[in-house]
Amino acid sequence: MTDQINIEVVYALRDEQTLLKKVVPAGCTVMEGIQACGLLDKFPELDLSAHKLGIFGKLTKADTVLRDKDRIEIYRPLIADPKEVRRRRAEEGKVMKKGGGDA
Repeated sequence: MTDQINIEVVYALRDEQTLLKKVVPAGCTVMEGIQACGLLDKFPELDLSAHKLGIFGKLTKADTVLRDKDRIEIYRPLIADPKEVRRRRAEEGKVMKKGGGDA
């Protein structure tokens, strides 16, 4: 086994997406990977305690040990609750006239 692994860290703002690649020592944790890639230097306002973290779409903890080619994802809080948005759309659909309209 090698003593270095390749990782990616992704973070998306509303208008900007950032993907950083880094080679880190084997045994590195999620938090250490985020720090090593320099994301906190690029986004000093980023408070990781307020964000959920994941690896390839699965929630994980900051102390999880990384594997080669892992992609760390930093999730922003949702602006709107998806269930509430669907509920509102369904209510509007009941009020709106069904059908394709005039062709």
